[in-house]
Amino acid sequence: MELPKYVNIKGFLTLKMLHELKKKRLCGDELAEIIGRKLSTKLTPGTIYPALKFLRKKKLVTYKRSGRKKNYELTEEGLKEYKRFQKAFRKIFKEFL
Repeated sequence: MELPKYVNIKGFLTLKMLHELKKKRLCGDELAEIIGRKLSTKLTPGTIYPALKFLRKKKLVTYKRSGRKKNYELTEEGLKEYKRFQKAFRKIFKEFL
């Protein structure tokens, strides 16, 4: 997939993270791999972990430790926010879809 040259899609990173965490609990490395695969690139920890920190701070995700790994999952508020975004996205961008 060829990415746009001049339109930045990084603003959708948190949305994609919420989308993947809606499906199942994942660690940061797994999120980076899944999202990177979709974008045909490799995401760095400097991209993923600040976004996860932002989502935790807003109480949209939480995590449980499993050894050294933190497995992230959506909170109830995170699921609500994801659904609100989906609804707004469809309304705003329906002509592009």
